[in-house]
Amino acid sequence: MTVLLVALGAAVGAPLRYALAQALDGRFPTGMLVVNTLGSGLFGVFAALSLGVGGWALLGTGFCGAFTSFSSFAVQSVERPAPTAAAYVLATTVLSVGACALGWTIGAL
Repeated sequence: MTVLLVALGAAVGAPLRYALAQALDGRFPTGMLVVNTLGSGLFGVFAALSLGVGGWALLGTGFCGAFTSFSSFAVQSVERPAPTAAAYVLATTVLSVGACALGWTIGAL
């Protein structure tokens, strides 16, 4: 059952990531920056809520795992000139970690 919950969450997260990235990406990968930041925030909320095995499989591993993308982040980082890549890596790291902490705080209320 857990595997099916992961697959169901991923079936929603992956197309949503693709749609947002396509809509927002341009010369700077704004779409993936937004997706990874938002996904990290949601991940923090879900972690704080102590969802149990089924809820975590669906929302944490499935949805957030498919919604966010480290591989796209890595590829988009190395495809850009060094100053743009550095700004992208810094922005993604700071915003994603901050969003996760904020999500945790919100979820713990």
